[in-house]
Amino acid sequence: MDQFEQLKLKYQSAINMAKQKGVRLQNVHLENGKLFIRGAAPSQEIKNEVWNQIKLVDAAFADLSCDLTVDTSLAPAAPEPKTYTVVAGDSLWKIAEKHWGKGKGALYPKIIEANPGKLKDEKTVIHPGDVLVIPDIG
Repeated sequence: MDQFEQLKLKYQSAINMAKQKGVRLQNVHLENGKLFIRGAAPSQEIKNEVWNQIKLVDAAFADLSCDLTVDTSLAPAAPEPKTYTVVAGDSLWKIAEKHWGKGKGALYPKIIEANPGKLKDEKTVIHPGDVLVIPDIG
C-alpha cells in the first residue's frame, strides 16, 4: 500500500463525515508527503465538525493539510412550510387532529405559535379560506 492510500485510510472517517455533511471535496491527493484535502463546507459548524473528526484521528495531523472554506450556497434549502386552507366547520382542534392524528387536537396551540401574524390566541376566529402554516411536530 502506497503512502497516499495509507493516509487516505487513516483519515477516512473524516473524509466520510465531510461527504455525509455535504462538504464538496475538490481535492484529495498526496502533496509534499502529506494527504491534501481541499473542499467547501455548507456552514462554519460543519467545517468545525470535520476538523474535530480530523483531530480525533490525529491531534497533531502532521501528515495532513486540509483547506476547507465555507460556501453557504451548499446548504440545503429550508423545506417549504406545510399549509392548510381553512374550510367551513373547521376549528384549530379539528385541524390539529386532521394533520397529526386522533387524540392530538390538544396540540392546537402549536398551530397558533406557527401563525403569529394570523392567530393571537385560541379565541382568534378562523374563517374559510384562511391559509395556516401547519408545523411539523416530529
